[in-house]
Amino acid sequence: MELPEGGVDMEAPKWYRHLKTINRHKWMVMKNCFRCGLYKQGLLHDLSKYSWTEFSVGARYFQGTRSPNDAEREEKGYSGAWLHHKGRNKHHLEYWIDYSADKSNRQLMGMKMPVKYVVEMFCDRVAASKNYNRDEYTDAYPLNYYLRGRSRDLLHPESAKLLESMLAMLAEKGEDFTFDYIRREILHNRK
Repeated sequence: MELPEGGVDMEAPKWYRHLKTINRHKWMVMKNCFRCGLYKQGLLHDLSKYSWTEFSVGARYFQGTRSPNDAEREEKGYSGAWLHHKGRNKHHLEYWIDYSADKSNRQLMGMKMPVKYVVEMFCDRVAASKNYNRDEYTDAYPLNYYLRGRSRDLLHPESAKLLESMLAMLAEKGEDFTFDYIRREILHNRK
């Protein structure tokens, strides 16, 4: 029997297909992070997905074409797995949502993210786009997905500008140029 790309047997149990999907995603993000010089982040990326809180939800709602968290959210009105995940992974913009320091305007807003986490977010978005879109993936896909989403409204303006510039560079110049640029120009001498 020949397996589809990614090696996931669609007859296998959902928990196994979910495990294969997160392993593949983690591997792809790790390779992207390594290309940028973010070795520790590449190794530690998304480890919380293996916790029971996140894994059990992923296995239950697994579909293979989108995040299981979306399906959980549609059924329950919220995603407990996502709430767990975003609070433990600094490459998610939602980790950085806090009340404004301006006492006259105490609303929730995006805080400026350290550059290394914006880069990890970039690596994550590229990997997720490839994982969910497989044969239809192009280097423009992560930028187009970002532009259609709401995350731009939540990100701190400087973090959004950096992420969008990396996504645009990827769309225009490809992976090799972009990952090399990130390593040399964006992350050089930054923590």
